[in-house]
Amino acid sequence: MSGRPAIEVAGLSKTFTLHLQGGSRLKVLEGAALSVHVGECVALTGPSGVGKSTLLRTLYGNYLPEAGRIVLRANGVDTDIIAAGPRAVAALRRGTIGHVSQFLRVIPRVAARDIVAAPLRTNGVGEAAALARADALLARLNIPERLRKIPPATFSGGEQQRVNIARGLAWPYPILLLDEPTASLDAANRDIVVEMINEAKARGAAIVGIFHDAAVRARVADREHRVVPLSEAA
Repeated sequence: MSGRPAIEVAGLSKTFTLHLQGGSRLKVLEGAALSVHVGECVALTGPSGVGKSTLLRTLYGNYLPEAGRIVLRANGVDTDIIAAGPRAVAALRRGTIGHVSQFLRVIPRVAARDIVAAPLRTNGVGEAAALARADALLARLNIPERLRKIPPATFSGGEQQRVNIARGLAWPYPILLLDEPTASLDAANRDIVVEMINEAKARGAAIVGIFHDAAVRARVADREHRVVPLSEAA
C-alpha cells in the first residue's frame, strides 16, 4: 500500500516483572515490528503465549514497553504513544483508538444502551442521537429491546460480548484493536460482527485483531502478521 501506515511499530520490547515469583523477569516481546495502513485489517497470529495480547494492549497504551516506538497516524496528527503522557493517551482513547476486549468491564448499574452510547457522548454527540445510535447497534446485534435499558451484568456471555462490540464500534475510530471479538458468539451473530468489521475497513479504519476462528480471520483480515516466539527471534 502507498503512503505512510496508520500504525507503525518498530523495535518493540516488553518484559514483565513477576512480583509473586521473587521478582523474576519474563520477556514477552523483543524487537517486534508491525505496520497497518488505512482501510486494512491485520490479524495477529502465532502460538498461545507468544505475546499477541501483549502487543495489542501495548498498542492501546495499557503496557509501557522498555524499548521501541509505536506511532499512530490519524486526523493529520502523528503520535508516539510510548512517549505520550497519560493525558495524551486518554485523549487518543476517546476519539482515535477503539478497543474491543474479550470481556465486558463496566459499572454494574449502567444500562446496556448507555454503555454503548458513552463513546458518542464523549465525542460530542447529542443525547438523543447517541441513544438512537446505541439502540440501532444493539438491535442489529440481536439484543432485545427489553434488555437494552438494564445493566448487562446478568446477560449471557454472548450478550455481554455483543454489547462490548457495539460500544467498540459505536464511534468511527480511525484505529481499531480487536481481541477475539467473536469468541463467544453463535454463527448468526458472528456473521453480523464480520459485516461490521468489514464496514469499518471500508470507511478507512486501520484494524489490528486477534481472531482464533480461522474462518472469521479469513473473512476480515487482509493479511496475517505472525508474532515470532523469542526462541525464533534469537
